[in-house]
Amino acid sequence: MRIRALSLPLFILVTASGLAAQIPEGVAGAFEPHPEAEEAISRLYSPFCPGFMLDVCTASQSAALRDSIQMFAYQGWTSDELEDWMIANYGEEYRAVPETGGVGFFAWILPVFGLLMGLVIVVLALRKFRPGRRPLEAVHSEDETLITADEQARLRSAIREIELAEDPSF
Repeated sequence: MRIRALSLPLFILVTASGLAAQIPEGVAGAFEPHPEAEEAISRLYSPFCPGFMLDVCTASQSAALRDSIQMFAYQGWTSDELEDWMIANYGEEYRAVPETGGVGFFAWILPVFGLLMGLVIVVLALRKFRPGRRPLEAVHSEDETLITADEQARLRSAIREIELAEDPSF
């Protein structure tokens, strides 16, 4: 009888630790996701659905992984710790949001740098190809000769003939 009396508190302690690791249910059995877990899950790719985020992957392994992350969050883990655990177990390629320090810093800077360089190239190209401006070589060319009055008259006459030839008379 005494063994039973001592085993009951021991049984309660053993089962309480197992129940503490389970994900709690909300009102009327509805599951309430932990905010830390949801933040971590939203920053990870699924190792079981290539190209998909962990929160939208329908594979049963991804559901089990999401449940594990939820369980760890309810045990007190932060979103950074959860993300580090996932990366340590599955690999760096499943990090959807690059780190802000180290090599990941370039993932944030390079798109902005590329956009600025493209903008500079477009501005320079537009300045170079602006209509109405002649290149410097043509302005300072030694072979450039002026049109004489006789040539101007012949040119006007030729333009007039072209205009009359194209203009239909009705």
